[in-house]
Amino acid sequence: MQFIDIRRIKVILVISAVIIAVASLYFSHRLVKDLSMEERLKMEVWAEAMRAFSVADENVDLNLVLKVLNANNTIPVIVSDAEGNIQTYRNIEIASNDSVAFLYKQLERFKQNGSVIRINLSSGSDYNDVYYQDSLMLTRLSVYPYVQLGVVLIFVLVAIFALLSSKKAEQNKVWVGLSKETAHQLGTPISSLMAWTELLKSAYPSDNLIPCMTEDVARLQMIANRFSKIGSAPEMEQVDLGKLLKEVTEYMARRTSNKVEIITHLPENAIIIPLNASLFGWVIENLCKNAIDAMDGVGKITVSVIESATRWYIDVEDTGKGIIKSKHQTIFTPGYTTKKRGWGLGLSLARRIVEEYHSGRIFVKQSELNKGTVFRIELKK
Repeated sequence: MQFIDIRRIKVILVISAVIIAVASLYFSHRLVKDLSMEERLKMEVWAEAMRAFSVADENVDLNLVLKVLNANNTIPVIVSDAEGNIQTYRNIEIASNDSVAFLYKQLERFKQNGSVIRINLSSGSDYNDVYYQDSLMLTRLSVYPYVQLGVVLIFVLVAIFALLSSKKAEQNKVWVGLSKETAHQLGTPISSLMAWTELLKSAYPSDNLIPCMTEDVARLQMIANRFSKIGSAPEMEQVDLGKLLKEVTEYMARRTSNKVEIITHLPENAIIIPLNASLFGWVIENLCKNAIDAMDGVGKITVSVIESATRWYIDVEDTGKGIIKSKHQTIFTPGYTTKKRGWGLGLSLARRIVEEYHSGRIFVKQSELNKGTVFRIELKK
């Protein structure tokens, strides 16, 4: 199954969103600017009509002037005289019982945020000021690009989330299929080995090597069971965490070089918490094996349990090469490995077991190059 290249698609989506945003802002700005100039010209004609109406005598035909004045049905306008008294207004909804006070408040707002055209009247220095603001359509057009940007942003985020979910679902199917197929393939030879060990027990009952072989075959059976459980809901039981950690570390100590020292710091009292012992033991084994590889088979591993008010902390510390800070998250990515023949699945499966099955956390608590690393597991009480 070919995985979706999420990184490339995210880049394409972001670039597309930026192009849409820039184009939308540019053309909307051009349109708003052109409409604003058109409204300015309309208001200049309207102001001239108002001037003609103000200075006209009774013998002048005002039909055309009135037609121009009445044609303005969109642009809010207030006309005041030289002393600031309101002469007339248009396209303003009166939202208050005290209409006069409301209009003067609107006039102050127009003076601060609007535009003005001065009409010089015929009687010397007398004049009227025409204050106006953008029409409702122009105001909406100026806001529209930002609404569009919000919609595009939401679309991009939803698309990225859907792609990430799709990729995770595909990966889960692959890991589950691989695990179950591995368990299936191991089943037959393990059953055969178990039968052979029973025959060897009967033939050589006093041989000291037979129990070791039996233990290793049982270990193989447990590993196959672990693989078969990946992808299905694990069975949680009340388990003594300290006892489980002791069993795992003792097994690892027997199966590794005597140049590796494994130390445990465990509470004296039992720590009973809900766990899937088989899967959680796998996590500790994996951390210990990685620690041994990081130390090149020489060094010290310390497994400690620390208690807080609400959580148990399991720290696995080694004296290995360390991990650079930029890789503290990358190491949990499926497929990432520094080994020549590694699959890069160990830590990703460990995170899945701890976080999805046990509702905990696993992370690099601290690491220093050429001094060692501390992995921490957090579990709720």
